[in-house]
Amino acid sequence: MGSSCSRSHSFDETEAAENAKSADIDRRILQETKAEQHIHKLLLLGAGESGKSTIFKQIKLLFQTGFDEAELKSYTSVIHANVYQTIKILYEGAKELAQVEPDSSKYVLSPDSQEIGEKLSEIGVRLDYPSLNKERVQDVRKLWQDPAIQETYSRGSILQVPDCAQYFMESLDRLSEVDYVPTKEDVLHARVRTNGVVETQFSPPGESKRGGEVYRLYDVGGQRNERRKWIHLFEGVNAVIFCAAISEYDQMLCEDETKNRMMETKELFDWVLKQRCFEKTSFMLFLNKFDIFERKIQKVPLSVCEWFKDYQPIAPGKQEVEHAYEESFIRFVKKKFEELYFQSSKPDRVDQVFKIYRTTALDQKLVKKTFKLIDESMRRSREGT
Repeated sequence: MGSSCSRSHSFDETEAAENAKSADIDRRILQETKAEQHIHKLLLLGAGESGKSTIFKQIKLLFQTGFDEAELKSYTSVIHANVYQTIKILYEGAKELAQVEPDSSKYVLSPDSQEIGEKLSEIGVRLDYPSLNKERVQDVRKLWQDPAIQETYSRGSILQVPDCAQYFMESLDRLSEVDYVPTKEDVLHARVRTNGVVETQFSPPGESKRGGEVYRLYDVGGQRNERRKWIHLFEGVNAVIFCAAISEYDQMLCEDETKNRMMETKELFDWVLKQRCFEKTSFMLFLNKFDIFERKIQKVPLSVCEWFKDYQPIAPGKQEVEHAYEESFIRFVKKKFEELYFQSSKPDRVDQVFKIYRTTALDQKLVKKTFKLIDESMRRSREGT
């Protein structure tokens, strides 16, 4: 009898302990659920070279603690590699253009430049790039300043010359200093391919921050072979931020030089819009690299891109002031994306937020303003206003 009472008492204690443990788990789940309700998932998508990673770095600078000295120094090798890669592309491009262009003489390098080009090209194919020093910088600068290389640089759209080329070439002395530490501007210009998935959390200034709201932003590689990694991130997304580099309407993909980059962006945006898991998802479209677009549109007509071939330029004699003239281009591009959005969206998506923003990922003030507008739009959507 006593043994039976002892077992019963032991059983009661075990059950009480398990109940307490279960209650603690339930309490933690409830706390985590409440915390998750304040976290809003943002997915940063776009084709390769669209500027997604620069936007991601801006978030760290604007809404987090920025880059500490160790993080800044970690970009030194990336920046030096960018210099070697750029000069190799230009050297090889000059040789190619000298063989195929009718006016080939303007792409012919001086004998000294040819010798330097061969030496730097050997560095450009290595996996471990040497640090820039004064001697190598002298070689890079001499080759960069060769008229044939400058002529080749003007044809950069057909040669996959990175956007950071001129910025770094104009900073060679600073980049080669023994105690060089990259600035935040250097880091923003640095070109490094995103592999896999990177994420960060931030709270933009304004009402959402005061309310404890947090955004969890995911950036994924935009190249074709990286897109298979996107699918598992699609569930539970509050908003997709899609980057479209509008300056690339005359350029071809790095991974497929027969495919126009803007046509690739169009098809990718269309594919993303048609994903069932995004039927209730807000979309924020960044018409990115607007600064480059403004310069390029004065020289290269929009109609070189198949998607934009129906653009009708302002008739001679009726041309508006320069600003309004440029606005006509951006309105046309914006309308194209709007039409694609509504063509590819189901009717019940009309209640979801769709906003288009003109962005330059390198412009910190503009990026900050854009995310403040995004935050306001999403907050109003959550509140049903």
